[in-house]
Amino acid sequence: MISGGGSKGAFAGGVAQYLMQENGCEYDILIGSSTGSLLIPHLALGEVNKIYNIYSNVNMRSIFDVSPFVVKNKNTPNETVSINHWNVIKQFVKGKRTFGESHKLLEYIKENFTISEFALLKSTACEVVVTVTNLSKNEVEYKSIKDFEYEEFCEWIWISCNYIPFMSLVTKNGYEYGDGGFSSLVPIREAIKRGATEVDVIVLETEVQTRPKKIGRNPFSLMIDLFQTLLTQVEKHDITIGKLAAKNKDAKLNLYYTPTQLTDNALIFNKDKMKDWWHKGYDYAKNKSELMSDNLQ
Repeated sequence: MISGGGSKGAFAGGVAQYLMQENGCEYDILIGSSTGSLLIPHLALGEVNKIYNIYSNVNMRSIFDVSPFVVKNKNTPNETVSINHWNVIKQFVKGKRTFGESHKLLEYIKENFTISEFALLKSTACEVVVTVTNLSKNEVEYKSIKDFEYEEFCEWIWISCNYIPFMSLVTKNGYEYGDGGFSSLVPIREAIKRGATEVDVIVLETEVQTRPKKIGRNPFSLMIDLFQTLLTQVEKHDITIGKLAAKNKDAKLNLYYTPTQLTDNALIFNKDKMKDWWHKGYDYAKNKSELMSDNLQ
């Protein structure tokens, strides 16, 4: 199970690579929320190197056809994010309800997850499930690959990642949908409900806050920080409920958190940083696995 976390999904990829290639873990169920939904189809196929290349080459242009962000002082300690006033004004003029549009991400998903790969994955016993938020009904929904054809499942992956109001708001089947993380950021309970007896849970946030949070200096970045605070509460709730579900079903949970705070804005996709986070995730999983083995001995 991989939580939401935007660009921090690269760290999750590194953790998964170690667990699958070095620990030999094989999974019957893979569940993702937001960025986790992008990872799990490729991981289910064992295509670790492919998903690494995807995450290490993605950039803002791969995701946004209308980006609401301007990144200043790139690749420096003083890197800041502010609003792209021109793009946001154009969105308002067009009558749009979001600051940006992310249809390019849907194209990127289809380019990298082919029809043949979908067919191969669907023919296996492995269940791949993505999390979306039905905003019209104010509830979480889980979409399994077993229930959809290629085009629609790709759309659900995309919808799971749409962090509104910065990305696209999607109307589907008469309902409006957005990022899965808004309703279930760490869907451990869903894994237990689907029969999981042992769950590797990758949480793309630190277990405890390691330093005071810097609050945005403009209304736009302040909104991002506020959303992150709210999602942190969703995350804590999901983990608490997940632990209770695991205890009731006598299931084992292996929790993998990020050891440090990777970024203040996970909607900025810097491929150099993401490569680094991938390797940090691999090293973290290796060190934790070795520590667990020593404790067992």
